[in-house]
Amino acid sequence: MSRANVETKPTLVLSSQEGAVRILTLNRSESLNAFSTLLLVQLRQALESAAQDPSVRALVLTGTGRGFSAGQDLKEPIISPDSGPDARPKDVGHLLDNYYIPLALRLRSMPMPVVCAVNGVAAGEAVNLALGCDIVIAAESARFIQSFTKLGLVPGCGGTWLLPRLVGRARALQMVLLGDAVSASEAAAIGLIAQCVPDEQLAETALRIAQRLAAMPTRALVETRGAVDDALTLDYEDALKIESLLQSQQGFAADFKEGASAFIEKRPASFKER
Repeated sequence: MSRANVETKPTLVLSSQEGAVRILTLNRSESLNAFSTLLLVQLRQALESAAQDPSVRALVLTGTGRGFSAGQDLKEPIISPDSGPDARPKDVGHLLDNYYIPLALRLRSMPMPVVCAVNGVAAGEAVNLALGCDIVIAAESARFIQSFTKLGLVPGCGGTWLLPRLVGRARALQMVLLGDAVSASEAAAIGLIAQCVPDEQLAETALRIAQRLAAMPTRALVETRGAVDDALTLDYEDALKIESLLQSQQGFAADFKEGASAFIEKRPASFKER
């Protein structure tokens, strides 16, 4: 078979490296980085690659062009409604089961901290994908839109779990039922995201935070993320016991020995484990 007959798939997720920081960039700007099945597959593959690479100690997720992502591409055959008298409804749950759930779980279980830099609009599943990251930074021009009810759907990609934990039940219901846009400054004020910055400072700020994280004890950061999430469903005593167990495990790690020694010796620590 000649090369001319081989279909070349577009690269919808760009990957670059800045020291120990892997930067993944959604690259479908002509569609405002709307999620096609190919983009979702490539993003999951990029996350798997970063997870397996010992040189990666922190991750940045962002988008090209004027928006982070418009969410699911409704023109995709897997979800686009058929027309005509014999049209059959599409199983949207199949899309979530096979693409969004594995992606959300992979993102939440990354063996390093993940920073999301939201440039412009984030709508639908894209909002919740971003909120599933560990630290979310947004440009002042960014907007967050839970657009599901406007399509006759319920939130996906973890929105029903994430939103009440971030902003409380009352505000979460306001966002998902009305579907109004939330500005980046308001998102930061209500605790939906960590920080709102001027547009021109977004990339630099996200990279600087990721580089700080990359210089820290990676395993301790990941265990801390897990402990915070688990504590949301535990009573106080059980959370204390989990902390004790994790402290015991981390205390045997080389990073604790290095961190404690550096503190005593009044020098910068050099963490190596992941």
